[in-house]
Amino acid sequence: MTNDQRPFIVGITGGSASGKTLFLKQLLAALPEEAICLLSQDNYYRPLDQQIKDENGVENFDLPESMDDEALANDIKKLLNWEIVEKKEYTFNNKNIVPKMLRFEPKPIIVVEGIFVFHYPEVAKLIDLKVFIDAKNKIKLNRRIKRDNEERGYDLMDVMYRWKNHVQPTYKKYIRPYKKMCDIVIPNNENFQKGLNVLVYYLRSHIH
Repeated sequence: MTNDQRPFIVGITGGSASGKTLFLKQLLAALPEEAICLLSQDNYYRPLDQQIKDENGVENFDLPESMDDEALANDIKKLLNWEIVEKKEYTFNNKNIVPKMLRFEPKPIIVVEGIFVFHYPEVAKLIDLKVFIDAKNKIKLNRRIKRDNEERGYDLMDVMYRWKNHVQPTYKKYIRPYKKMCDIVIPNNENFQKGLNVLVYYLRSHIH
């Protein structure tokens, strides 16, 4: 694919802790490095002082307003125009992590992932193939407890509060409705290998 051709945009979403991170890691490993670029919505959170707080004064990071959707859309457009994007890493307010400056180089395939990538009209209209990673609530909750404790330093009470008051309402209102509109739905209760194989096969044929 030459630079006079438009990159192919793949959007990947799913509920929190549905297994997107591991799926994306294996997707990237299955394709040539020079063929694919991953852009994560997680690096587009607004600063902490701009986050909306719930009735108990807790910041709700699971609202569409928590993200800078305009910046995300603009950076996708830059990649579509074969321009390099640089973005400061978002560390989820973890003081033990020093944020890095991330560099995204345009590739024939651009993967855009995040819980709201189909909700923002200015982002969704740029996506060529929509993929939904699906998992049962109990499984997602167990994964979230483990991840938020290890990576973000949240204790169990904090995780459970956010799950009940932020994560679940957001999934029902802003994420699950787009499942029926996706081109591919990949179950990930035990493993996603079959769905991954289908997507990799399609993208390989698209590259060639």
